[in-house]
Amino acid sequence: MSRMPSLASATQAAQAAVEIVQYRGRKASRQGSEQRRQAILDAAMRIIVRDGVRAVRHRAVAAEADVPLSATTYYFNDIDDLITDTFAQFVQRAAAFMAEFWQNTQALQQELVSRLDGSVQARQQAADEIATFTAHYIQQQLRERREHLIAERAFFQEALLNPRLHELVHAHREILLQGVSDFFAMLGSTQPRQDGELLTAVILQMEYRGLLEGVEHLDSQAMLAILKRYIDLVLGLR
Repeated sequence: MSRMPSLASATQAAQAAVEIVQYRGRKASRQGSEQRRQAILDAAMRIIVRDGVRAVRHRAVAAEADVPLSATTYYFNDIDDLITDTFAQFVQRAAAFMAEFWQNTQALQQELVSRLDGSVQARQQAADEIATFTAHYIQQQLRERREHLIAERAFFQEALLNPRLHELVHAHREILLQGVSDFFAMLGSTQPRQDGELLTAVILQMEYRGLLEGVEHLDSQAMLAILKRYIDLVLGLR
């Protein structure tokens, strides 16, 4: 069983995302100033989630953050810098969340590995458990992190128009992709990266559908059946 990978690579992907974050606005020189700068970025994100990226304007952000208009223009003379830095902070915080998530998943991984005895039955059980775990993850995201998912969609959309966000999008997406790929490698997939790409796309699509329809209208059993079928197919279990 020593050939099985560790989810440490997913944690490393999260750390790499943090390391590439570079803020473009004016740097804060004091703790109080930094708190005000973060308050401005938080206000901009609330506007993005509520009204969309195009609603981010200095006056709107200042009112949302309850700071003077001069404060937003002091830190962010360019509105594009404000939007870019808002998403940079989003990536930094999301990376910290996902790093902790993958670290907490280590126990599950170790338990699954300990039960892999080379039999089809053991692989099937592990595949079923991963499908159930994935379904629970999606539902939890929709229930507890809906605003994060909306911000993520806005982030992906804005990156189509803003090349400065391309590297951040790639690093952000890599965190989930790497962890999913590690799970497939653990199960003996011959192409864990490709399989991870496909399952990550399925997760994003299910999250998007849940945002549109509402988690209360999500067919949990149908979702689980799709996840089980996909994982079984890529692992040659059916």
